[in-house]
Amino acid sequence: MLLAAPILSFYAPPKLLLPSSSSSSLLKSTHFPTQFSTTTQSLISSIQSPPTRLNATPSSGKFLRKDYLIEKFSAKEIQELVKGERNVPLIIDFYATWCGPCTLMAQELEMIAVEYESNAMIVKVDTDDEYEFARDMQVRGLPTLYFISPDPSKDAIRTEGLIPIQMIRDIIDKDM
Repeated sequence: MLLAAPILSFYAPPKLLLPSSSSSSLLKSTHFPTQFSTTTQSLISSIQSPPTRLNATPSSGKFLRKDYLIEKFSAKEIQELVKGERNVPLIIDFYATWCGPCTLMAQELEMIAVEYESNAMIVKVDTDDEYEFARDMQVRGLPTLYFISPDPSKDAIRTEGLIPIQMIRDIIDKDM
């Protein structure tokens, strides 16, 4: 028994349903190629046209404000900070620019720097630039944080890996 072919087929293009009065004027064979060729020509001309120049001149590059609160320090500067007298805890972030968790930790530390602006000092050390110092500080994984209390009788606290922001707050508030 033969069945009738379905109206919609995957092999045949769908039929256009247009009103009979305007179908002859809309479906001229010359209408579609002309529209396609003008679109193609305008794309090609826009690609080949020279780039436009800015009307406004860019800013002069004056220093307006620091982008980040946490500054990058060298090994020598860190040693001077640790040996010197401080009234606030020192937090040292060992990081690398290629480290994804280090980027996330940097965002959390920036928020901590805003919260504890005068109650903690946060600095960064790039382990690629200060390889020997990172090795001497026994940095095995990144990011590594050292929390150094202003009280010399207290031991430093070391964390490795991405830690929650609340844990950083707890260490600063309770253990420093």
